[in-house]
Amino acid sequence: MAACILIADDDAVARRLVENMVQKCGYETIVVESGDAAIATLTAPDAPAIDGVILDLVMPGLDGMGVLAKIREAGLSVPVIVQTAHGGIDNVISAMRAGAADFVVKPVGMERLQVCLRNALNTSALKGELQRIRHSREGRLTFSDIITRADAMEPVMRAAQKAANSSIPVLIEGESGVGKEMFARAIHGSGERKAKPFVAVNCGAIPDNLVESILFGHEKGAFTGATERHTGKFVEAHGGTLFLDEVSELPLTAQVKLLRALQEGAVEAVGGRKPVKVDVRIVSATNRKLLERVKQGHFREDLFYRLHVLPLTIPSLRARREDIPHLLRHFLARFAAEENRAITGISGEAVAHLAQLDWPGNIRQLENAVYRAVVMSEGDQLGLADFPLLTSQQHAMTEIPTAPLMLEPIAAPSLVSGNEIPIAPLPLAGSLSMLTPTGDVRPLEEMENEIIRFAISHYRGQMSEVARRLKIGRSTLYRKLDEAGVPGHGGKSGEETH
Repeated sequence: MAACILIADDDAVARRLVENMVQKCGYETIVVESGDAAIATLTAPDAPAIDGVILDLVMPGLDGMGVLAKIREAGLSVPVIVQTAHGGIDNVISAMRAGAADFVVKPVGMERLQVCLRNALNTSALKGELQRIRHSREGRLTFSDIITRADAMEPVMRAAQKAANSSIPVLIEGESGVGKEMFARAIHGSGERKAKPFVAVNCGAIPDNLVESILFGHEKGAFTGATERHTGKFVEAHGGTLFLDEVSELPLTAQVKLLRALQEGAVEAVGGRKPVKVDVRIVSATNRKLLERVKQGHFREDLFYRLHVLPLTIPSLRARREDIPHLLRHFLARFAAEENRAITGISGEAVAHLAQLDWPGNIRQLENAVYRAVVMSEGDQLGLADFPLLTSQQHAMTEIPTAPLMLEPIAAPSLVSGNEIPIAPLPLAGSLSMLTPTGDVRPLEEMENEIIRFAISHYRGQMSEVARRLKIGRSTLYRKLDEAGVPGHGGKSGEETH
């Protein structure tokens, strides 16, 4: 999924021109006719994710300056590019002071608009990364800091947000590198305990003979080498959240004491004589199926049910490929700044390839791949050659639903010169599911609309080419788009040619 740009302009002709240019740059668009509609779109409860705004300053009703003021009042961090037919310095200064990221003068050229969008999105991505790092260090990470647009993540995000408002024990399952600790930090940072400590413990990295000491503490002289008193992670996390990462790796002896601590709300230090009351919220994580560990006799069943109160399973990166372009943009912005490299983007060919890989190491592997590419690259834009360790891998196709109809494989399209991230990674082959999740045949009209949308995406909005390839007239194409409620494609259509 490419970045989505909101275009607000009361002039229909200017609106269509800007929309076409933005789409040719590889972005998705949402078009509105007024400032009030722009604010409604940005602040709606079910608002789509908007990555940037192109805003006309002169509009009836709520004008551009009014929109900028309301964006600031709502606390939105979306970058705004203002456009006006009057390029006076006063207008520019006022707009920039009001929070605009850049400005263009009507009629804007393709290259100028492309550079503005690229710079605004890269700057926004860098700010987001810096904020994410700062929030993580300060224990204030929230769900808004998690980069995702994938439908597969929605139920997980909803469940985690509900869990954040209580002290219910949460067990996060998922492959290595999917972001389990980030979810744990977001649960802590979004709840009532956010002002209290967040203490993370990697249970798989602790020697068996030190697990009890590290978790529950020890008294001075309790064992050889115990030269000082140690409070333990439970006491450190008092009032806050204790994150037990890789909890499945705990030895059975430590599991017994952990169960007792959870049941009684108290811990007893090694060599101690009196239990210490603790108030902690437990969030645990594992990259294994914990129930399988129970069946194998490696994990206590009673402890499993203590931890498995609210299970969350985070999908792998290959199950949410639409997140890859957004993750790429954020990682690139961060590493380019850290390494002081003037790298402006990633080519469309590289994005399309990276979006098709399986990524067994998930987000962590993607992050490291971008880091290496930034360090080793010799140009101002990352290309496929900057990912040599990945280019030899076969393209991983998305899972094919039951009874699929495979569309003809296609090559990644050529892109506008200088096109930067974010670019929609078009699939190297399309797939069309013929059945609904309940096993019924999908309506013909619904499948037809999906094919048309695929064709528009593949041919980059070139409607004449879309109509020719689908062997329908342009008037028929526009009519079908209108019937399907697809915005931004109305207007004159040519005569039908078959």
